[in-house]
Amino acid sequence: MRTNINLIPVFCILLLCACKSGNASSQNSKEAPKDTITSFTLPAIPPMLTAPELRADFLVKHYWDNVNFADTNYIHHPEVTEQAWADYCDILNHVPLETAQQAIQKTIERTNVNKKVFTYITDLADKYLYDPNSPMRNEEFYIPVLDAMLASPVLEEIEKVRPKARRELAQKNRIGTKALNFNYTLASGAQGSLYQQKSDYTLLFINNPGCHACTETIEALKNAPIINQLLEQKRLTVLSIYPDEELDEWRKHLNEFPKEWVNGYDKTFAIKEQQLYDLKAIPTLYLLNKDKTVLLKDAPAQTIEEYLLMKGEQ
Repeated sequence: MRTNINLIPVFCILLLCACKSGNASSQNSKEAPKDTITSFTLPAIPPMLTAPELRADFLVKHYWDNVNFADTNYIHHPEVTEQAWADYCDILNHVPLETAQQAIQKTIERTNVNKKVFTYITDLADKYLYDPNSPMRNEEFYIPVLDAMLASPVLEEIEKVRPKARRELAQKNRIGTKALNFNYTLASGAQGSLYQQKSDYTLLFINNPGCHACTETIEALKNAPIINQLLEQKRLTVLSIYPDEELDEWRKHLNEFPKEWVNGYDKTFAIKEQQLYDLKAIPTLYLLNKDKTVLLKDAPAQTIEEYLLMKGEQ
């Protein structure tokens, strides 16, 4: 169960300069600090930075300036450290992606001063940015964490095996890259492929019919007006794919899918066995353009609906 962490609204943080209270110690302190940590001290935002985007830029780059990452006492105060991490992840959404990625990697690199702290912070990154159950999961933010782990001097080579595998998988089907092709088989026995879809958009829906989350997502897509509108206009193809082996179970749920969808299964299990797509969580949704370039990866149905609505208004 995830810790109950309350996000501080970003606009409130951006209005702050520096808290007068706090007990963060100098990064260069060589003495073992006493456990006096009671709060997290934000950096002092220069008063001349009045524009929200400039304040956000300064904050993500200097957010951890008052933290001594050599101090293992932070590990024992999740009410301080984990809350600070959750707020940090939220702020990252308010700066350009490249800025966010550079800031995250620099943060992880600073924790190399103490392996226990390094492990604690990277575990928080896993929990908030990688865990499929986290509402804040963000692969583009998580990739620089993996890069910092792979370059870390405090990890043994054997400890880099998992982040290396995750990094390789994250590289596949990234936003802005062309989705990997695969073949599928329909209930009738007819076959097709991802690249054969000719509509403006393809919504790839990898699922396991019968699972609670899959049922919820099917209903959300069925009831989304923009999805139905684009389907009717032949501008969208919903390609539902079952990647597992229990075909009898898949066939039992065929009537739950709209007839307008393309509903198939992976007969050769290439998606799973070749790890063509990251299936750490089922269901998973990818929105592709007509060239099969990834627009959204592992996105909730609501996010996809909002994206299509926004594009429709442009």
